[in-house]
Amino acid sequence: MIYGLYYYLCGKIDNMIAEIKFKNMFSFRDEAILSFEADSSKDMESYHVVELAEDVRLLKIAVVYGANASGKSNIIKVCDYIKSFITYTPLNKAEQIQVIPFLLDKTRQGQLSEFSISFYLMNGEKATRYVYSVALDRSHVAKETLIYYPSQQPASIFERNTENNVSVIKFGQKIKVAQAVNEEINLKCLHNMSVFAAYMQVNTHIAEVETVLQYLTNQVMPAIVPTSSLSRYAEESIKEESAKDYILRYLQEADFNISNITSKEQETKKGLVNYTMYQHRVSSEYGNNDYYEFPELFESDGTVRTFGLAAQVQKILERNAFLAVDEIESSLHPKLIEYIIEHFLKESQQAQLLLTTHYDGLLGEEDLLRKDNIWFTEKNTDGSSVLYPLTDFKGLNRISSLQKAYKFGKFGAVPNL
Repeated sequence: MIYGLYYYLCGKIDNMIAEIKFKNMFSFRDEAILSFEADSSKDMESYHVVELAEDVRLLKIAVVYGANASGKSNIIKVCDYIKSFITYTPLNKAEQIQVIPFLLDKTRQGQLSEFSISFYLMNGEKATRYVYSVALDRSHVAKETLIYYPSQQPASIFERNTENNVSVIKFGQKIKVAQAVNEEINLKCLHNMSVFAAYMQVNTHIAEVETVLQYLTNQVMPAIVPTSSLSRYAEESIKEESAKDYILRYLQEADFNISNITSKEQETKKGLVNYTMYQHRVSSEYGNNDYYEFPELFESDGTVRTFGLAAQVQKILERNAFLAVDEIESSLHPKLIEYIIEHFLKESQQAQLLLTTHYDGLLGEEDLLRKDNIWFTEKNTDGSSVLYPLTDFKGLNRISSLQKAYKFGKFGAVPNL
């Protein structure tokens, strides 16, 4: 089944991520938890907090600060790894799993890496919590579980263990799976792939698995890093009139004088190549408007990046999706960063953003971020990264300027100069 098509046929699933947990991955030796659960503060609640159910209050945005090489980018890598692992099918059972453990401790290199993602999906009018967890190394998946909470008590959708280098998958008692289907999924699930990847190769439909798979593949978006080719994302978007209108309005509100964007094709030796043209409106001293069209090559990095980010923001707002962006300030003016965040918070219903940044000006904007939006990474002397929230610190209400406190090292996560 083509899951992008499935998404458009069935529509979006209302959902939000509650927590991402990981251990022995990249520079994180010990367990790290990134939570989108809101605290009890009512500060800017209508913009920041979504109340999915009683006692379920989730944030739309998390912002991570830290010095260079402190581990910020590795959090983004974890998010992207979870997404890619779910659907990746190895060529054969000898292929190594592309997980990277903490490499600065020889004892950890032989231990399992672990990750889990906790999220809520709306079933009718009820928000149901799901938790997907995996423990693996480069040779095999040792354990993989998907549970949900139809009531206060968890119930299993599937549990996968490895016995004698062979995967054994058991579906929960409430999950209706024919014996033949169960056997085929077990047969196709190599020890170096996910249960979801095996399920995708079987001609069957298990509603509980399908719903989660649709969410994790279509509403957890590919991460954006400074080297991402954002124009590639946007070229497809502007083919849809509603998306194009949104992107143009976004750019114009952000003070770009771009009046139109078109995608054109040109015949080359390598075949047809798509390229983007930007139309600029220029007002003369006599009040006349002239229009000039330029290829993307002539545009600034900031214009191209804002164009690409606008396309991705439009997509996650439309899908109620999750997007992680590494170094949001790359090629952008600080005021544009503030605009992007403010615009997102105003328009998001259940969409979520995870951002990493060095731009401490956001901490000085008291009407933009809540305290529970803010996280820090710091590197220990042994090379391992730690992740911790601003709300771990006492006496925050007595601090007149979070930005100044951060600059002076009160929260850590700054270079030792």
